[in-house]
Amino acid sequence: MALAVTSSSTAISGSSFSRSGPSSDPKALQICSFRLSELSHVSQRRYSLKSLKAESHTRNDSLVTRASTLITPEVEEKEEDVEDFEQLAKKLEEASPLEIMDKALQKFGSNIAIAFSGAEDVALIEYARLTGRPFRVFSLDTGRLNPETYRLFDAVEKQYGIRIEYTFPDAVEVQALVRNKGLFSFYEDGHQECCRVRKVRPLRRALKGLKAWITGQRKDQSPGTRSEIPIVQVDPVFEGLDGGVGSLVKWNPLANVEGGDVWNFLRTMDVPVNALHAQGYVSIGCEPCTRPVLPGQHEREGRWWWEDAKAKECGLHKGNIKKEDDTTADLAPAIVHDIFESNNVVALSRGGIENLLKLGNRKEPWLVVLYAPWCPFCQAMEASYVELAEKLAVKGVKVAKFRADGDQKEFAKQELQLGSFPTILLFPKSAPRAIKYPSEHRDVDSLMSFVNLLR
Repeated sequence: MALAVTSSSTAISGSSFSRSGPSSDPKALQICSFRLSELSHVSQRRYSLKSLKAESHTRNDSLVTRASTLITPEVEEKEEDVEDFEQLAKKLEEASPLEIMDKALQKFGSNIAIAFSGAEDVALIEYARLTGRPFRVFSLDTGRLNPETYRLFDAVEKQYGIRIEYTFPDAVEVQALVRNKGLFSFYEDGHQECCRVRKVRPLRRALKGLKAWITGQRKDQSPGTRSEIPIVQVDPVFEGLDGGVGSLVKWNPLANVEGGDVWNFLRTMDVPVNALHAQGYVSIGCEPCTRPVLPGQHEREGRWWWEDAKAKECGLHKGNIKKEDDTTADLAPAIVHDIFESNNVVALSRGGIENLLKLGNRKEPWLVVLYAPWCPFCQAMEASYVELAEKLAVKGVKVAKFRADGDQKEFAKQELQLGSFPTILLFPKSAPRAIKYPSEHRDVDSLMSFVNLLR
């Protein structure tokens, strides 16, 4: 039995998984010695149980009693190992990212790894280094990343003396997707299918070798999907090494940290960052699905900009998105305040917008925003739209809003050219069809130029 344990320990230390720090690290030795002694202890108890059974082939009450006495402590120990991560998240709510990182690495050792792709993840690696504990880093190479992202990977490996564990999509699945639907099908029918092949399934394979993972999610990254992420949680979507629901734990050390503070930390520690950040990129993913954001835009607006802002997740953090039939979804409209509130902005009903569509000759041009009050991108342009309405009021242009989410969404897609929120339409005096504002520049001057050129 001792030989079997030694062999297992050697196999683990000689695996292909990258770790920071030498194997002689005292903390690593403590972890190993604990596990070996624990395994040895379990083996001895099992061995004594076999010896007991060997004493007699006939079943009697004394033997059953003695066997039960030996087995019961193992069951009790197993129950004590089950941790309430919801309670742990509450305890760590006021903890610093460094404290949270140290707790995660101390608790899971070599069975946890940092998911790495961007700026927040460099911060995670720096926090891991500061703990002095060994750590692992893995990343998904989708085959569609920017050249600057690959150069960041190389710089990080050299900075920290590590080897990132890269995971790649299945070549057969990628080939089938591209041959059947082309290289850019996501612009036509959504990003979910491509992300499922290139990101979600590779991630699932990677996580099956772990008991926990660490992400750079922040609550302020995406108010529509990430505003309630906890410090630590049982992963609601993926499975870990032991298999089954609840077999994987997800840590979010930066959950309560604001984006500006992350960048202050990166600059202070002088660590590598993606060169694309200097070009206006904030949230960076695959090259075809990422672009710079403009002043007044939320950072996630640079991702999948042609889609509904409420579902800007690739599937890696699918558990953040609430189901439509969730009871909280039914309550959402009651607690979300309306936006674009101004005497110069007309609130159109379904009947009002339909009448506007039918009119061939209008007395004055109309500018209408299709919006959802919960949408962070609509909220970001509220001030500029209200200011624009004040300026257009003296120019004879009507400015209006139409809430196009919920029951009105399908109608808005079919009749009002709704692609994502917000969508801005100009109804000229003479043209029968509305003209869709094509730009992401939603400042007052850009919108004013659009109206002046077409009204």
